[in-house]
Amino acid sequence: MVSTEPTQAQTAWHAQDADVVVSALASDRQAGLTAGEVDERRRRYGPNEIASEPPPSMWSIALLQLKDPMNLMLVAVAVVSIVIGEIPTAIVVAVLVGLNIVLGTRQEVKARASVDALAKMQTPQARVVRDGTLTELDATELVPGDVVQLEAGDIVPADGRLLTTATLETQEAALTGESAPVAKDPQTLGTIDVSLGDRSNMGFQNTSVTRGTATMVVTETGMHTQMGQIASMLSAVAPSKSPLQRELDSLTKVLGVIAWTSVAIIVIIGVIRGQDVTTLLLLGISMGVSAIPTGLPTFVQAMLAYGARQLADAKAIVKNLTDVETLGATSVINSDKTGTLTMNQMTVRSLYFHCRWYTVDGEGYAKSGKITHVAGEAVPDFTLLAYGLCLDSDATVSGTGEVVGDPTEAALVVLAAKIGVDAPLTRRTYPRVAAVPFDSAYKFMATFHHLEVDGRTQFVELVKGGPDVVLARCATAFRTGRQEVPLDEVREELTAANRTMSEKGLRVLAFAVRRLDGQEEAAVADPMSYVADLTFVGMVGIIDPLRPEAIESVRTAHEAGIDVRMITGDHAITASAIGAELGLGPGAIGGAELQAMTDEELSAALPNLHVFGRVTPQDKLRLADIMQKNGAVVAMTGDAVNDAAALKKADIGVAMGSGSEVTKQAGKMVLTDDNFGTLITAIRLGRNIYDKIVSYIRYQMSKLFSLVLLFLVASIFDINDGVALTPLMVLFQHFFITLFPVAVIMLDPPAPDLMNKPPRDPRMPIANRRAFVQWLAYGVLQFAVTLAAMLLAPGEMSTTEANVPMTTAFVVLSFGSILAGLVMRRDPESGLTPPILGALKILSIPTIVTVFAVEAGVLQDLLMTTSLTGGQWLACLGWSLIIPIVVEAEKAFRRRRHLHSEPPAPMTAPAAVDPQRAR
Repeated sequence: MVSTEPTQAQTAWHAQDADVVVSALASDRQAGLTAGEVDERRRRYGPNEIASEPPPSMWSIALLQLKDPMNLMLVAVAVVSIVIGEIPTAIVVAVLVGLNIVLGTRQEVKARASVDALAKMQTPQARVVRDGTLTELDATELVPGDVVQLEAGDIVPADGRLLTTATLETQEAALTGESAPVAKDPQTLGTIDVSLGDRSNMGFQNTSVTRGTATMVVTETGMHTQMGQIASMLSAVAPSKSPLQRELDSLTKVLGVIAWTSVAIIVIIGVIRGQDVTTLLLLGISMGVSAIPTGLPTFVQAMLAYGARQLADAKAIVKNLTDVETLGATSVINSDKTGTLTMNQMTVRSLYFHCRWYTVDGEGYAKSGKITHVAGEAVPDFTLLAYGLCLDSDATVSGTGEVVGDPTEAALVVLAAKIGVDAPLTRRTYPRVAAVPFDSAYKFMATFHHLEVDGRTQFVELVKGGPDVVLARCATAFRTGRQEVPLDEVREELTAANRTMSEKGLRVLAFAVRRLDGQEEAAVADPMSYVADLTFVGMVGIIDPLRPEAIESVRTAHEAGIDVRMITGDHAITASAIGAELGLGPGAIGGAELQAMTDEELSAALPNLHVFGRVTPQDKLRLADIMQKNGAVVAMTGDAVNDAAALKKADIGVAMGSGSEVTKQAGKMVLTDDNFGTLITAIRLGRNIYDKIVSYIRYQMSKLFSLVLLFLVASIFDINDGVALTPLMVLFQHFFITLFPVAVIMLDPPAPDLMNKPPRDPRMPIANRRAFVQWLAYGVLQFAVTLAAMLLAPGEMSTTEANVPMTTAFVVLSFGSILAGLVMRRDPESGLTPPILGALKILSIPTIVTVFAVEAGVLQDLLMTTSLTGGQWLACLGWSLIIPIVVEAEKAFRRRRHLHSEPPAPMTAPAAVDPQRAR
């Protein structure tokens, strides 16, 4: 059992002296803990692992599906059918209920327990000092107070306070979003209020050591670590229903009221007329089957599954089918920067060499690229810079772009390759004679070599570091043509160049040299004393570059009315520069300012804030929550552990395929190609699927209204003893006729202006007043045509045997449904415009099925239909054609009215969006 005592997680270890921390944890710097102390602490704090939440059982999920109101209504219909002996009807309805439950359960079972992935990330081994002896053991065995040794290549096994460091740097992008490695040292920080990314004397679980060595005392393990707190946030974020789920729930309630009100009216009329109980129950079943959209859950699931397949083909994998539709309602994208909008590959973008600007092209760790300069200038001699790039760094970059070591140094190695210099070969040829290793205390690195310069071998010092630090140790600088001048002559130029690169969000490194012929022994004896009187060579500006498709994707999102914000752990100035390059909206803010704002202040400021720097996982979660409360449908992208809680909270959490397993489990969608542009493609597909669902519901509801009206009128006016159609006729319509028009709606190509519209308002339900009036009008049309065909058909009506009027009504309803599906697939555009041939091929199937239902003996006995003459078939076709003619005429009237009422748009403005299509 993991202890929940607050002694660890609430202590600001970074603000305490290292010896105080060791004492507070009752440990020893040299000897570590004893075996007895370890056993006692393990009992107290539990293993150093992330607890996982148990997944729901399949049976509990299935029970929730059964409790769905629509399924409960169908169960009631099946029970009553058995009571009155309508066994075929009961079987068909029961099969339908089972299908709905199975599909719904399969969808829900795909949900993952996000914190399980955190446990999988646990470091397998750690080097620990116990009883004065260094030993290697499973990281899960660590307890608070353990003294751990770290070196380059290690994964930090727990959270801890650094005791000693030697040139230590860690890569914390997985936790904070900071793309560059973070320099670490054991110096006590002067204040408690320090953001996670700035706690330079702390090591955090599952971050990686990129350089140097360190000794650390473990302060937190398991669920007390920063990773554990993220796991706790994931457990606390309850999954919410998608907009479509909420709308279908609302629609189901409306249909339930209509269904049971209609059943009540029919039963009351039957009681007044003195009809027997069996007849009343048959009427109730017929009415219930007519009013309940039995195929709605199944067909919507099929549409969403079709959309999920399309997304998978576009390299976007959704876990739950309803997330397909949610994509279409996306109004805000909160994007992580590192690895999502950017490549997570440090790259030299600008070079200031010998007081001249050069541009470096190429992206990431690919060694192909050029260094370009102003026309007319002589090709510079980059020899001294190339030495510094190769010899003042330790990272290696393979031909395939694989990096070992510091990512920033990898960028320097790639720049050397673009100059035409091979780093590994250069290092072997000119080994170090002496060195001053990099340390965050003085922020530079110096190495000493025998180098070929100006045609002879010289003893040369190479220095790399922050521009301000290097400039402070320089006496001279090179100008064009390697002309050496006093530093004061060019100081302003160099300072301005540094400022220019910094304002663009570039990380700037400066290079300098010093020739030390004859002073080799003294330099080797005390290399630090010779890091002075340097000659300034140049500066490089390094950045994590944007993905090539990111700018175009942001532009497309803006055209679609989607607000894009960048939320990152990087410093606000770097993030702001990236945001400007992307073309995001105005406003940048840092994490400290963000945390100082109340929810009300932040909500009011959001329209003018589009870049958030130095944020914590809690900040990301808070931003998503506030945006959702303001009515936005939020998509959150990310690839690091620090994104996981916000991904789970968002309406659509989008994980990158190359990201951590945690984010893949927490997110609702995974982009397998890591392409931000794929998210925009996914939103386009989501919008298309939503349009299809709206078209389907328009078609389905019109059909249901026509059936409800048909049964109500038949009951009120005692037509065919109040039974317009048998229950199996209605179910046959739902199963074998409407299925094919729905396929036509699904396969219809998307509207060309789909991404030129604003996102739909999720607060505007599918069953809004305008849509409801349209459904009712189309339903009245189909009802009127079917009733007229029934009343004017020859022959007597009977509820105990097949008759021509009932068969005519069945055929007209079938043909009318087929033709209605053709014209209702688009709105307000005509459904008779190309492409139409494929739709007609599909609709020929239910036409043939209808003929068999009327003329085949087996189906006649089951459905109580009877054969029709050629003239009667033609009459049925004639009645059915009225439906598409009237629907197309009404849509043409709406298009014409909209065209005349719309003011002419300015020449520079985009074409106006038809409000009907926008719905």
